[in-house]
Amino acid sequence: MAKDYPSKRATWVPLPWANTPAPLLERWRWVAFERRVGLSRVLLALAIGIGAFLRFWALNSSGYNSDEAVYAGQGAAIAADATLKEIFPIFRAHPLLFQFVLAICFRFFGVNDLLGRCMSVLFGLATIYIIYQLGMLLYGRKVGLLAALLLAAMPYHVIVTRQVLLDGPMVLFATLTLYLLARFATTQRPAWLYAVGAGMGLTFLTKETGLVLLGAIYAFLSLSPRIRVRIRDLIISTGCLAAVMAPHFLALSLVGRTKTAQQFLLWQLFRRPNHDADFYASTVPAAIGPLVILAAFLGLWLLRHQRSWRETLLLAWVLVPTVFFQLWPVKGFQYLLPAAPALAVLAARTVMRYTPGLSVPEEQAPDRPARAVRLPWLRQHMRGLTSRVHAWALHFLQPWRPMVRPLAATVLVGSLVITSWWQINFVISDEFFAGTGGIPGGREAGEWVHDHVPEGARLVAIGPSMANIIQFYGHRRAYGLSVSTNPLHRNPVYEPVVNPDKRIREGDLQYFVYDVFSEARTTHFTASLMRYVRRYHGRVVHTESVPVTMPDGSTMLKPIIIIYEVHP
Repeated sequence: MAKDYPSKRATWVPLPWANTPAPLLERWRWVAFERRVGLSRVLLALAIGIGAFLRFWALNSSGYNSDEAVYAGQGAAIAADATLKEIFPIFRAHPLLFQFVLAICFRFFGVNDLLGRCMSVLFGLATIYIIYQLGMLLYGRKVGLLAALLLAAMPYHVIVTRQVLLDGPMVLFATLTLYLLARFATTQRPAWLYAVGAGMGLTFLTKETGLVLLGAIYAFLSLSPRIRVRIRDLIISTGCLAAVMAPHFLALSLVGRTKTAQQFLLWQLFRRPNHDADFYASTVPAAIGPLVILAAFLGLWLLRHQRSWRETLLLAWVLVPTVFFQLWPVKGFQYLLPAAPALAVLAARTVMRYTPGLSVPEEQAPDRPARAVRLPWLRQHMRGLTSRVHAWALHFLQPWRPMVRPLAATVLVGSLVITSWWQINFVISDEFFAGTGGIPGGREAGEWVHDHVPEGARLVAIGPSMANIIQFYGHRRAYGLSVSTNPLHRNPVYEPVVNPDKRIREGDLQYFVYDVFSEARTTHFTASLMRYVRRYHGRVVHTESVPVTMPDGSTMLKPIIIIYEVHP
């Protein structure tokens, strides 16, 4: 029987792009261009560059606010600053990972507020890179790049990471934990789950509120039946978490500060709410970006048939801390920051997977098999209407399809850049808004105290916020008049002013500090402070003022911080 042998003659082989449909050809050209010039690296560098510019611009235009002064003071105390270690106790309420990083920098370069803020900026830039890796892991490179651009320009993240706060570094480790969890869900390798436990431990060591995200991890694993976790692996992961957290509790025990941490928790539970119930609704959405939030949740609805464990993971990371801190009595502008990276990824997913233009990635397999459900008439009608609107939009945008996706991404990023630029260039005024950074005149007033107030003198401010600022810059002990004498109603790290009249007459309190920012928060203690000033013949020794526009258009200097010296 004859055998068919392959011909040794050279045969014509068509080029790879021969007879290729135009859309695929365009995609090949795009991939070739991307590989040739490294476009992804360029866009990632652009994201980090935008993030660095918005965070470093005018970084030191105003001094520290109260929280910044406390954390920088702790870092200086760890670095063995001779004066500040007597004023700011090392162990207060929060873990000390970030403060130790500050201490290392202060040890080598000296204590200054610009250096502390630069360290916070570096943590923020690292978060941008991790969110790029997370988006690329979940939905592809383009989603990762757009998510990085969104987070780089997001006012919420920009504002917080320009300040010496624990929340910026905490979000870095929280986002790293989110990435490790996504790695575990993708590979099902136990080592990634162990790394999740260690990541949560680092998150806790930065700020204890990061433990709220344990609820997000539990919610994700409970709602994702295809992600299987063995009990043994879960126990080992919990052990990794406990091992990383252990140094904090060991240090508290060795220095005898365990009771301080317990008292701080009780104070947080029983203190009066510091803001109204709508505080987050009135401040956070504008800081994240209304278009980002709209794109994130609109995409969840429009792409609901493509839902997988990925969306469950990101939603849990957004909703769990949001619900918890909304119910928690104490509210802070920066508390919801862990949700911002997940929202950036969801918004980028919407732009890259729903908007017409380039090819849409393959659908992710849903966690549960789809079931045929008989829809009511109204739902069927709305479904048909949505389909017709969608078809009309595609027909109308047909000539502009290649531009829709880049234009949507540009609008999202541009809106965030404009808002961030406005936030970091805010006009110095007599008002203090959440998230704007330092308090105007605080650094200057503290430096005057350092230069003109005798060593060993003690000052009294309306509240502990201005007292912290005066202590950091002035290197003098300061008290807050509003600090309650009831242990359940005060932060245990603050000392109340008991019997001010007696202490003034004995010469223990020599200076009183008035500021308009504390006055806006408590008129009662402002009136009490001014009573002591009048009673003991207080005279003005220093004033910090800002220009204020009057109703008639003229400008005048308004005092915002006034320092009085009392003479019993």
